[in-house]
Amino acid sequence: MKAEIYHLYHSSAAVKLKNDLFIFDYYKDDLRGENLNLKDGVITKNSFDNIDRAFVFVSHRHHDHYNKVIYKWQQYLDKIYYIISDDVELDFTQENIIMVSKDQTLTVSDIKIKTFGSTDEGVSFLVKTPDINIFHAGDLNWWKWKKFSPRVQKREERNYKNEIKKIAGENIDIAFVPVDPRLEENYYLAGKYFIEEIKPKIFIPIHFSDNYSITEKFKKKMNGSASDVKEVKFRGENIIFEKF
Repeated sequence: MKAEIYHLYHSSAAVKLKNDLFIFDYYKDDLRGENLNLKDGVITKNSFDNIDRAFVFVSHRHHDHYNKVIYKWQQYLDKIYYIISDDVELDFTQENIIMVSKDQTLTVSDIKIKTFGSTDEGVSFLVKTPDINIFHAGDLNWWKWKKFSPRVQKREERNYKNEIKKIAGENIDIAFVPVDPRLEENYYLAGKYFIEEIKPKIFIPIHFSDNYSITEKFKKKMNGSASDVKEVKFRGENIIFEKF
């Protein structure tokens, strides 16, 4: 089974499995052009060519994880489902929009979804397809800011580790987890702990904006780990994962 993974920008990612498309935390919709596609780091009408179903996930309401443009995609595809954290405020309802909170289990078509908490706002997602399992952390991170007091830093560590304990035992193929350069020397803590405890097949850094070099730094730091850690070099990069 082959998965085509696209880094769209920051925490935004798309995963194409056969004729299904899974989109996570899309927000940067700043490019225009008739021929633009996933390889350019944007979702356009072209992105839905040869796609039968799309599943769109929003982990929380922060501007760098959510853009209302996602609802326009319904004009391109009949079978499109939205799984949205309930901290996002909507002034409309639709059958294909499912609001979720943490610690839920639901099934959308044949896709099983488990929600976990966040150490900021909203939720994180475990998406179980018939072939491949995908985890997207959203803002679930070990937020060890230097400005925090030791007491608050310890609380952040405890909150992150407690949430990861809930995920332990899950078989995860593809994991998207923050590697945030703003945390300075603490950028790697969440990713390292996630890999050590969960051991996803491949680990793809997110939440780094334009600082692509941090992903190379993290990959080198995790050399020899249980997971295949990917370096992300540019917006729209295509990563192939094959499961046999």
